[in-house]
Amino acid sequence: MTTTTKPATPVAATRGRRLSSGALALRQGRLEITQFLRSRESVVFTMGFPIIMILIFASIFDGTIGGGVKFTQYFVTGMIAAGLMTVSFQNLGIWIPIERDRGVLKRYRGTPMPKWVWFAGKVLMVVAIGIAETVLLLAVAVALFDLDLPGTAGKWFTFGWVGVLGVTACTLCGIAISSLARTARGGSAVVTPVALVLQFISGVFFLFTDLPSWMQQVAALFPLKWMCQGLRAVFLPESFGAQEPAGSFELGRVALVLALWCVIGLVLCLTTFRWTTKRDG
Repeated sequence: MTTTTKPATPVAATRGRRLSSGALALRQGRLEITQFLRSRESVVFTMGFPIIMILIFASIFDGTIGGGVKFTQYFVTGMIAAGLMTVSFQNLGIWIPIERDRGVLKRYRGTPMPKWVWFAGKVLMVVAIGIAETVLLLAVAVALFDLDLPGTAGKWFTFGWVGVLGVTACTLCGIAISSLARTARGGSAVVTPVALVLQFISGVFFLFTDLPSWMQQVAALFPLKWMCQGLRAVFLPESFGAQEPAGSFELGRVALVLALWCVIGLVLCLTTFRWTTKRDG
């Protein structure tokens, strides 16, 4: 009499595959973080840029901007938003073309590893570095410039969802814009000017309301302006919302625009992302 082994149920098999894929994603994330940390230029620029800028600006402009609000309290919101954009949009837009040009992406595509695992690794790297960068920036601002941290759970919650939506939108847009670069060197030339222009018109370096109205309208088309605005609702008094162009922080609109950019970024990724250079076909 022979015995037979009962095959695994579809649910069990699926669960096993999911665990295996999750482990792969975590390993890929650790690999991406390790590669990032080994690049001194990336670490210094990505982690150090917001801190250097707040040290310079907060030392020069040590007064208030109205209503007793310290300039540092206002400026840190732009630096957090710009830092998150740098680690996601700018970093991915520059490094993905390098990996594509070196054939790294082509080799990944030829392995049995699910393609989404590679993207998950990039996302985990962005999240980890973004959190570390933000914590370091806040620590410096608190220690050297007496930054007042959010005092309520509601403001910390707002900080969380603005950061998550902002990083998601910038990450997807960074992956999408990486396809515009034809060579490894082209990534920086394509992405850096876009990032700098957005920072100047979105209220990162200056009071947003001091910018020309046409510049404010252009900035409102992109996520960085709304990230800054959402963070101002976290670090500034509620009364300061009256000084915003619309007379309030418009958190509902902030969430709507950032969510819309997440959708736009995802569509662009799905329709434009390339694993190989054009010369490889």
